[in-house]
Amino acid sequence: MDAKFLDILVCPLCKGPLKLDKARQELVCPGDRLAYPIRDGIPLMLESEARELAPEEEVK
Repeated sequence: MDAKFLDILVCPLCKGPLKLDKARQELVCPGDRLAYPIRDGIPLMLESEARELAPEEEVK
């Protein structure tokens, strides 16, 4: 994913910054503790597609 593209993407719920988790191919919102999947290089920025992070999951 292009770094410039990542700089302009924000969480659709809280409008906060996102962190890229390359290993899981997800964009993570630390504030809402949601992870949005990236499929075929396209981030799916829908709340219905996001998974909640488990309490023990660390936001990288």
